[in-house]
Amino acid sequence: MIISIDKSASNGVIEALGAASSRSGASIRIIDWNDGSLSVNVLGQIEPDALSHPAITAIHQPIKPYRLASKEHREKTVVRVGNVEIGNGTPVIMAGPCVVADIEQLVNAAEAVKAAGASILRGGAFKPRTSPYSFQGLGEEGLQILAGARAATGLPVVTEVMEPDQVEITCEYADMVQVGARNMANFPLLRKVGKTRKPVLLKRGFSATIEEWLMSAEYILSEGNSQVVLCERGIRTFDNSMRFNLDLNAVPFLKELTHLPIVVDPSHGTGKRSLVGAMALAGIAAGADGLMVESEPNPDSAMCDASQTIDPVELAAIARKALAISELLKVEEAIAV
Repeated sequence: MIISIDKSASNGVIEALGAASSRSGASIRIIDWNDGSLSVNVLGQIEPDALSHPAITAIHQPIKPYRLASKEHREKTVVRVGNVEIGNGTPVIMAGPCVVADIEQLVNAAEAVKAAGASILRGGAFKPRTSPYSFQGLGEEGLQILAGARAATGLPVVTEVMEPDQVEITCEYADMVQVGARNMANFPLLRKVGKTRKPVLLKRGFSATIEEWLMSAEYILSEGNSQVVLCERGIRTFDNSMRFNLDLNAVPFLKELTHLPIVVDPSHGTGKRSLVGAMALAGIAAGADGLMVESEPNPDSAMCDASQTIDPVELAAIARKALAISELLKVEEAIAV
């Protein structure tokens, strides 16, 4: 059972539900959606008399296994990262280098992507790499550099966390934490970021189904963190022409299933610089709430993923066209209504 509550009138209702759940042997978890509404996730049965409080606006009996992520009880969630809203109808661009190398590199990249239209800076301080001999990131030093770039540009930052032990230190510096594709099913990590109230960008695993991906989001939500954004970043198929295959079917399908925002990563989704622009715009046309793009002033000299990194000139073109597509879709929707 999921109970929806009007936060402005919630005085006493949480305590009453907690007492009722204790008497019946059920357990509850409170989720604040940061929009004036609360959800109470009830596991077990609860006394009917406890459900008559005037602050209770709806009672849902979810069918989907990803009960909190499901649209069965909530239509839309907007996630706030610093002063940026993801899911409010205007596409958000997250951009920056794959990896943080030094302060000069990152500040130059941050200034360039901001001028191109990005509103969130991406950059890796901890880097999961296929080879143990590849550069693994600067760790805390990289986080400090990200914080320095934020101070210089005003852009909130998103960066990856790989292990539960890294969550606390990463949250000290980052505005949003990313759970990468390799860690989508790292359940201890999902629970750990769920215990924070920091926004989480959850990337889809290389071979994950839609339901598996949403169940990973459920791990985060079930710990009380409502601020989850999904990221489609490509899946592996039999075709090895590209690094991955960007599954844009997932975008409109997820819009049917979940209230969570979704962004598209055309850099990892294709692995080819020449395809990033087209697939970025296709993602927006499919209904994505934003894009995550690898971009820096000198992409050929990028320390990591140079072949899929674009320059800020192309990023600016993507941002401009993405906004135009988004506005056109709004007009079409208004006409349809």
